[in-house]
Order: sequence, then C-alpha cells, then structure tokens
Amino acid sequence: MKILLMTLPYLIPLIPPMGISCLKSNLQKNGFRVKAVDGMAEIKLRELCYRYFERLEEDIPVEKRGYLYNVGLDVLSNHFMAHINHTDENKYIELVKLVVYRNFFVEIENHRVRELNTVIADFYTELEHFLARCISEEKPSILGLSVIRGNLGPSLFAAKKVKEQWPEIECLMGGAIFSQDLFPGTPNFDSFLDRTPYIDKIFIGEGEKLLVDYLYGRIPGDKRIYSPGDIDNQLLDLNSLDVPDFSDFDLSAYPLLPAFTSRGCVYKCSFCAETLFWKRYNRKNPQRVADELTLLSRRYGKKVFVLTDCLINPLVTELSNELIAREKKIYWDVTIKVDKHTCDPQYTVLWRQGGLYRVRLGIESGSQNLLNIIDKKISLEQIKASLISLASAGIKTTTYWIAGHPGETETDFRQTLDLIEELQDYIYEVECNPFRFFYSGQVNAGTWNDKRRLYPEDDTDMLLNQTWVLNEEPSREVIYERVCLIKEHCKKLGIPNPYSVGEIREADERWQRLQKNAVPPFLELERDPGRGDKEIRTAVLSAENDRADDDVDFNF
Repeated sequence: MKILLMTLPYLIPLIPPMGISCLKSNLQKNGFRVKAVDGMAEIKLRELCYRYFERLEEDIPVEKRGYLYNVGLDVLSNHFMAHINHTDENKYIELVKLVVYRNFFVEIENHRVRELNTVIADFYTELEHFLARCISEEKPSILGLSVIRGNLGPSLFAAKKVKEQWPEIECLMGGAIFSQDLFPGTPNFDSFLDRTPYIDKIFIGEGEKLLVDYLYGRIPGDKRIYSPGDIDNQLLDLNSLDVPDFSDFDLSAYPLLPAFTSRGCVYKCSFCAETLFWKRYNRKNPQRVADELTLLSRRYGKKVFVLTDCLINPLVTELSNELIAREKKIYWDVTIKVDKHTCDPQYTVLWRQGGLYRVRLGIESGSQNLLNIIDKKISLEQIKASLISLASAGIKTTTYWIAGHPGETETDFRQTLDLIEELQDYIYEVECNPFRFFYSGQVNAGTWNDKRRLYPEDDTDMLLNQTWVLNEEPSREVIYERVCLIKEHCKKLGIPNPYSVGEIREADERWQRLQKNAVPPFLELERDPGRGDKEIRTAVLSAENDRADDDVDFNF
C-alpha cells in the first residue's frame, strides 16, 4: 500500500513538519511506501496566510494588537472552521465579528469581515487544488493527517474532500491537537467524533508504534480511536527510532531543522498538558542525540537545529560534552527550565561551547506568589541568575510569559513588568501569551471548575471546536489588556519579538551590542557556518577567561 502523510498550513513556520517526518522514517523501516507532503511550504497557501494577518492587522489599533500572531491564530483557527461549516451567510459574518471582538476587543465592520472571508475562501480553493494534485500524483491507499493548533479546519476540509472524491482512501488523523482542544473525553472531542464520520481512524500518542501495529493487524482493526492503552501503555524506546526523514521536503524554505531528544516532562506546571498527554517522561541518550544531529547535518547540509522537546535539562550538559568531544559545527536552539545549572556560568559556558545557540525559558511571571500558584518550582532569584548567566555566555534568551493565569492580581502583573525591566539587557526576546484554558488535559483543569463557552451555543455547528473560558479573575478582557501592556512595555524598553528577516537582523544587532560574547547573528550562521563557528569558539574562550579573572562579565 502507499501511504500519504500530510501537514496542512496555518502559519509560516521556521522548521519543516516534525511529526510526519518521524512517522515516515518509522513506516519505511517497517516496509511501507510513504510520501510526506508539507503543505506549509506551498507558496500560494503561505501567501494567503500572510494576507489574512495583514488584513486583520489593518482593523486592530496598534495599542490592541499585542502579540498579533499568537492571538490572531485563535481568530484564524475559528475562521477556518466557521467557513467550512456555515450555511447562513449573515450568521457567518456575525460569528467572525464576535471572534475578532472576543480576542482583540475591537468591533469590525461587515465589509471588512467579507474581505477576510474572501481570503479564507481563496485559501480553501487553493487547498482543494493542492490536495487534488497530491492525491492524483501519489495515488495513496491511506491519507494520514497530522493536526496541530491552527490547522484543524484545513485538515477536516481535506479529509472530507478526499472521502467525497476518493472514498476508497482510508483517512487517519493524529497530532498535538488531541493533547489540548480535542483532549479525549471532552465535549469538543465528543462533538468532533460525531461530526467527522469521514475520519476513519484517530491515533493519540506514540504514533510510530500505534500506526505500525494497526497496519500489521497487531491491534484490533475494528476500532476508531487508538491510544497507548492499545499497546499496554508501553513507552517507545526512542533510541531505536530512525532519524526523521525530511527527504520529501524543499528545505530551502526553512532556515532550521528540527530534532527531538525526549517526550513528556518531569514537572507539573498548572497550565500545561504535556505531563497528562505523555504520562511519563521518556528520553534518548545523549550519544544517540549527538549521532542524529551529526547525521542530519551531513545529510541535509544544515548546521542549526531546533530541539522540539518540552525541556532539555536532563540532557543538556551531556549532549554539550558529546558535541565538544566530536568537534562538530552544530548549533541548537532548545526549551530549557530555570534550575541550579542554568544559574551557573560554568555550565552555561560549557553549553555554549557545545553549540547551544538559543534557549527558550518559560518564565511565566515576575511574581513569586504566582510562580508558586503555577507550581513552577523556581524562585525569582533563580530566574535572575539564569538570565544573567545564559546571556553573559552569549546565548540568546527567549523568554515566555503568561498574562492572566487564574489568581494573577494587578500587583502580580506589575511585578512581571518590573522584572522584565530589571532584566532587559539579559533578555533577547519576550513572547507573551494570554492564559488559555482547556476543558480537560491541563494539570490543574480539574480544579478550575467554573467554566463556560466563549461563543454562543448556537454557533457550535459552525465552530465544532468550542473555546472554553473561566468565570474568575482576571477577566478575559483584562487578560488581553495585560498582553498588550507587556508588548508596549517591551517596545519602550527595546526588547524585540522578531518574526521577519529584518526584525531578526535588528534583534541580533541589539544582542551584539548588549553582550560582548553574543553568538553570531542568525543570518550570518546561515550564510557562512564555518565563520560563525570560529567566532563562537573565540567568544566562549573570552567568557571563560573573564570569569576566571574577576567574574565581572557574569555580574556575580
């Protein structure tokens, strides 16, 4: 049989799709013919995504835009869904107006909604052409769709079209969407099952083993939903998996390659779904990761990677030592948690030597009270020490914050603004998200009981995937005001949130001015990896010498 794996677009990513690349390599290893299709790289679909946000931005006053793409993705996701399900044009227009209002708190005119509707309609027309080309060229027996936040609407559209035109093709679905919006057992999940008879099978978690076992008949074929319980909750041996296969993709469309070292998390932050979705933390050994990065770099000619794990802490030091010993010119961008090692320049300099280029830290809040509520298990002193230690080693520090977590007071929020200002020279980038509540799946979801639908129940037929919010302080409007205030505060301080090439260049120039040991600019690494590597080593040696002399460079 021929299997076609597909990820459909929603935004413009920096990396090719990871999920279907892992599935492809594992399926091929088990004897199947597989083609992976990256809808996110399709230029016409990309342009239409850009056009949607450009049109949306025109209607949002600057002071209410906040982090436009983060918040706007909720608007786009709901608009995608409403378009494929609406039967009444007037109700459709009113719903889109409501979606925009309840995310940006701005009223938009009917004619502006029609302009957005036109972009969405053009997107689906182009998507239908794209889908028809893929099916005609590949002639698959099975279509597998990897679904994430943002592309649920396009994925359902694709599955339905395939079933209408090629009913013999079996449609399968999996992906991160089932860890949040469509967490099993929620009203959204139940509605999804009822409304999508054209989705034949759903795979939740450990897709590599579940899918192979299903195709070989090792698990019952008469079920619709497959989860780790169908394989006795076995943990995959991640070291045994082949490296992701990106050979079907046009990698010139991407500046970075993804890889991963683990699944799950050892912490239980209140808002997070990672722990409940994966149940247990599972990781590769550092030697295996170093082997994979080396192989991927050689195979695809890329030097800079994003490790897509929830956190890298258990492996970061051993992986750095592995890459140093191998003298590999590889750079990596990771999510890391504040801990005792991130506070210590001896470790951060070592990681820098190993090629650590950027870290993404979930800071969440500048209030110790709120950090305790979230159960972050970190202190403000550790946050400050970590940012100083990492930045002084030259590593870019992207910081993530949450506005409006349940229990956040005005005092808590002001303390967040104060902490950002205090640490502004050690922060490469600030990314802030409004608190998002999911009906189930978050660690603390069961304790947040006073919940309601954000949109009228009458609109459920159009949205299918309902948004749930909490009836407690801070209110939704206050939450989004706080997001905008953080954005404005960072703008005054000169802390960027770069998306475009020009913005990345400006952010890197700022980092070079602030940190004498700054990693080379990203665009420079792309053009001349060898030169960047030489500079990175020189900078690290400089940092080591400074620390040995007087520790001034690290402000300890």
